[in-house]
Amino acid sequence: MNGPRENGTFAALRGQLQDAATAFAGGPDALEGILLGMVDDVDRAVREPLEIFPVCHHSPASATAMARRLREKQPKVVYLELCEDMAPLLTELRNCRLPVAVQAFAGDVDGFPQDWAPLSVVAPITEASAEYQAVAYALDTPGVELVLVDRSADHVFQWDTGGEQTEKATAEDSDPPAEAALHGEAVGVELGDLRPRFAELEEHLLRHGAVRHWSEWWHQYVEVPLGDNAADHDTYRQVMFLIGSLFRRLAPGDGARVRVDEDRERYMWTRMREHLASTGTDPADCLYVCGAFHAVSRVEEFGAHGTGTFAISPRTATTWQYGLIPSSHAAIEAQFGLAAGSVSIASTEWAKSLKRTRVRPYRLAGQAGTKKPSAQKAPAAKARGAQAVVPAAESAAADRLSGFLRRPPVLDGLDEAELLGWSVDIVRAARSNGYLASTADAIAVFETSVLLAGMRDRAKPTPYDFQDAAVTCIEKDAVPGRRDVRRLVEIMMGGDRIGQVGYDALPPLARDVHDRLAPLGLKLQRRGVQRALLDMASRPELRACSDVLWMLRRLMPHGTARPIMGERRLGERSIQESWDLALGTHQRALIELGYEGVSIEQVLEQRLRRDAYGPQATTATVLAAVEDAVLYLRSRRLAEELGTQALKLLATERSVDGAPEVLRRVRGLLAYYRTSEPVLPAWIKSFVKTGYAHYCTLLPVTFRDEDATVGQVAAMLGFLFSMESLALSLGCDRAQLELAVAQSHPEEPSKTALLWAAQVQLGTLPRAELRDRCDALLDNPLVVPAYPRYLSGFVHALEPVPGLADVVVEAVSNAFGRLPDAVLLPWLPLLITTLRSGAAELAPLLIREAGRIFPGRLAALDAWIPPWRTPPAQPATRRSLPGVPLRHGAALLPAHPATCDAVAELLGCTEGWTQTDIPPTSGAGLLSVHPAACDAVAELLGCEGAWAASGPAPSGAELTTRHPATATALDSLLTTT
Repeated sequence: MNGPRENGTFAALRGQLQDAATAFAGGPDALEGILLGMVDDVDRAVREPLEIFPVCHHSPASATAMARRLREKQPKVVYLELCEDMAPLLTELRNCRLPVAVQAFAGDVDGFPQDWAPLSVVAPITEASAEYQAVAYALDTPGVELVLVDRSADHVFQWDTGGEQTEKATAEDSDPPAEAALHGEAVGVELGDLRPRFAELEEHLLRHGAVRHWSEWWHQYVEVPLGDNAADHDTYRQVMFLIGSLFRRLAPGDGARVRVDEDRERYMWTRMREHLASTGTDPADCLYVCGAFHAVSRVEEFGAHGTGTFAISPRTATTWQYGLIPSSHAAIEAQFGLAAGSVSIASTEWAKSLKRTRVRPYRLAGQAGTKKPSAQKAPAAKARGAQAVVPAAESAAADRLSGFLRRPPVLDGLDEAELLGWSVDIVRAARSNGYLASTADAIAVFETSVLLAGMRDRAKPTPYDFQDAAVTCIEKDAVPGRRDVRRLVEIMMGGDRIGQVGYDALPPLARDVHDRLAPLGLKLQRRGVQRALLDMASRPELRACSDVLWMLRRLMPHGTARPIMGERRLGERSIQESWDLALGTHQRALIELGYEGVSIEQVLEQRLRRDAYGPQATTATVLAAVEDAVLYLRSRRLAEELGTQALKLLATERSVDGAPEVLRRVRGLLAYYRTSEPVLPAWIKSFVKTGYAHYCTLLPVTFRDEDATVGQVAAMLGFLFSMESLALSLGCDRAQLELAVAQSHPEEPSKTALLWAAQVQLGTLPRAELRDRCDALLDNPLVVPAYPRYLSGFVHALEPVPGLADVVVEAVSNAFGRLPDAVLLPWLPLLITTLRSGAAELAPLLIREAGRIFPGRLAALDAWIPPWRTPPAQPATRRSLPGVPLRHGAALLPAHPATCDAVAELLGCTEGWTQTDIPPTSGAGLLSVHPAACDAVAELLGCEGAWAASGPAPSGAELTTRHPATATALDSLLTTT
């Protein structure tokens, strides 16, 4: 398959490796097979007509070689190892500031386990990466086609049968910074994963290389040699092929991982052969950019003329959303298990490599954060690029690998100016962060860096050597500021660069949010916290901004929009608000929010429905959704729909776990609707009616249930007592509650106290008897240790029966007054913890009642007598003085004329007193004396006719006989009244 080994480009290298294997192993064995197999892999990849360009992810040497090769070859088609469904997003990279990550996101899954949701795949891209050079070249060069050939995001999880992709990589830094969470829980897809999979091999390389972690080894023994001017294109390719073959052949026998790798290679070669067949492109005009591990694949589908056939499975029904999210160096390091600061150091080395090699990199036109090429240099560079184009029919590459392996390492001389600059800069940074560093420390760092490099057989200190020297010379026992010396070195070497997605590359929802918040006049894409002041009284247009901010606070992570002044509650609106905004810091969350809809109102409504109709929905959560629908969306239709759902859940619940939350939500909604609506909505009426019957049914069982807390039982009673008047008006029967309380027989002391409070509220237990029961508890030494639990029940009883506060104060006071110190002092901490943990929200009511009962001054405390110890006052009896008869009725009026005059003046009566010599008029005679009153009564009763002739006044019985209709009407009127 690979041709005869004797006649080939690498025949000499095969002979040398065979002799070395014989010398080391004493004869042909597995070592010889591995060494010769590596040469075969390199030979096979080199002879492939479709040029393969092996890379390592975020490698400056790979990026430099890629830029150089693209200007030389000028390929017409670039095949890139990246998820094929992410291709439409690459054109938006020009609107972003790197680093950013291309993301595929699926919130709802169809065809995958539900516990995997949400699914997210990210592919971070930095400027110092070979994939960015390929993308920039293909997008900005006319006539060049960019084809992504790797498996789709859907296939990433299809092939993850064991759930390995859901596990995050373990970074070499055990304490990553906050910026490392920019990718969230996404699965990382990297181009060119090149790291030993054989743990013993990596340990051997680190130990003999005198380095601490893999990133440092790669920088010292691969990046530096390949980044040298002497490493041409053929040398770079053959060395990377050899490294990929080494790691591939020494990989452990993880069958699942090897199978996924081989399926990816079959997938990519199948896609490339399909594209070549459909377009008729010559393989010599193409360039395949992939990781060095996959470049030396041994599958049958390998090559433009591969023989194998691979059936690509269809995607699932899962709907995927695509976008760009901001990334950072720390996020990339945490995602792929790299050492902290390694990507920042690679970025610095990339800039130095460009200056040293004078390679002109590719950058997307209009790329944020990059410099535009000058007009004078552009034509010359274009001419150089045109002259550098190689012919299509290139001769086979010579054996450059043998010379590279035999060549001694190039000793790079010490750059004293650079090292001195680093030493001075780190001392300056340390002093600004609280370290007591001086010029002597700068000299010590310089000398220690040179010493460490010499101990590690290096002619020039690397950034990692300098970092170790700075920590050794400057770091103290305690870090005086926020950053330690190691972090300061990382910042000095380039820092954690954080990318940003431009406005044009944002999803519609994110752009809509920025447009609606434009009246604030803030640069919302800037990272960090910005203060926004909203005065809606003087600028009514800011009310729309306030609505957006409150919805963002509901939907976004904590800290995105944090109110400093102002609040939004049912029935209340602030006229002035102050906000701390950090939309730029949480740009990824805003972008992922855009995957769910085109406006924040739509996303909020979807989430409220999801909460209300989800499998974990409860009555309390649905009522919270109703409140949010009224508060943020002001949607009566949605509130009624969700309220009906809450009613259905309440009728089916058999536990009272959410009773306190239900009570609080229903009280708030009732208060809001009573003040803002002419009539209560039908759903809340039905909810109160159903809840009254539901909680009456569950009350006896809940009192006996050991899992039900006293707070939950108190919330049930609070619902029943506070909603009783409305429930009775809707047709409920109070006998339900009376029977439920009568059937309750709790055993726990706190619930027993609650039952007593309910009986007092219903009137079946007098307050005097309740006081006697509390006294009996204190008199019983066996019950005294449980007395705090009774008090806890009484305090919780303030929720359904707030009028019982005086009894609770009396119970606590009696405990302090009657218990001996031997019992009181050990019991006091238990009392405090019980009240604090069980009824913290009801303590203010108890304290307010105690303040009303107890004297306000200390001097009055000694003479103060508690109200419950004051003897009850005797009812007043009417006694007459000796010889003075009691007066009743009208006889009191002339006896006290001043009082009668005051009442007459208040009522506007001016007739004055009647003469005392005139006998009082009888009842029937008053009709003729006051005819106006009689006429008014007759008109009210509908009586017709005139007054009878004057004569002696008839008696009452005679009037009844003469006017039976009038008597009947009066009787009816009196009965109705």
